[in-house]
Amino acid sequence: MSRPPVPPFTAETARLKIRAAEDAWNSRDPAKIALAYSIDSRWRNRTTFVNGRAEITDLLTDKWQRELDYRLIKELWAFTENRIAVRFAYESRDQQNNWFRSYGNENWEFDDHGLMRQRMASINDLPIVEFERKFHWPLGRRPDDHPGLSDLGL
Repeated sequence: MSRPPVPPFTAETARLKIRAAEDAWNSRDPAKIALAYSIDSRWRNRTTFVNGRAEITDLLTDKWQRELDYRLIKELWAFTENRIAVRFAYESRDQQNNWFRSYGNENWEFDDHGLMRQRMASINDLPIVEFERKFHWPLGRRPDDHPGLSDLGL
C-alpha cells in the first residue's frame, strides 16, 4: 500500500502531506486515519505511547469522545528527505462546554511508501472562552479560504 506523496519530500510535497493529514484528522474517522500509518507505526501522543493501527484507532476514538467540536490546523515547520516537522493548533470543547485551544508540535517519519512509521507529539492545552475561538468552519475539512496558523497570529 502506498500513500502519496512519498519521500523524498520537497517543500511542496511536505505541505501536501500535511494538508492531507489535517483533512483526515478533521474528518474524525479513526479507522480511516489509521490507514495513513504503517502497520507497526509507533506514536508518542502527550504521555501516551501506542504501537500499530489498532492502538492508533483506539486512541483516536477515545480522543474524540472527550474532545468535541474538534477543528485542527497544521502547518509545516521543517522537512528532510523522509521526515516532516509540523506545528499545529486545534480547538475543542469538553462535555461541560469548556473550550480549549491545544498547541503542539509533531515529528513525523515516513517509510518508502509514504506511510508514517513514527509520530511524536507534544501538546499543551490552553483554556479559552467561546468568543476567543478562531477556528470557525463547519465540522470537517477546513475550507481553503480559512486562514492558517500564521495568518491567525498563532
